[in-house]
Amino acid sequence: MTYILSLVAIGLLWIIALLHIYWAFGGHWGTSVVIPSKVGTQHAAFHPRRFGTCLVALLLFCASSIIAIQGGLIQILQANKLSSIACLVCAIVFLIRAIGDFRYVGFFKTIRHSRFAKYDTWLFSPFCIFLSYVYFQLL
Repeated sequence: MTYILSLVAIGLLWIIALLHIYWAFGGHWGTSVVIPSKVGTQHAAFHPRRFGTCLVALLLFCASSIIAIQGGLIQILQANKLSSIACLVCAIVFLIRAIGDFRYVGFFKTIRHSRFAKYDTWLFSPFCIFLSYVYFQLL
């Protein structure tokens, strides 16, 4: 079961990383629901820069690699203490993302009526819980 969950997590992380690359180089599909809005407006809470968006994509690729290494899916690289620590860090980071910043993101956000907030509640935060679960299973 862990094998299947690992493959699903890796595939989804790759899709999300590729979406970030698409957005970094001018793509607009989906951007209306992936950036939080300020209170009472439709204006974005922040404007992502190309460098930051590419960095997120790189981190998502790295996160998927950690699953592959720790789950034994990459035969060249064996799981070790460093990959276990990286796995724990990823589990905690995705869990914290799911809990949120108590304002714009996560299950405990206070701004709940934007398009982003609805997607975050029903898709993004549960996905982060799923990823955190996968990482904890691989420890």
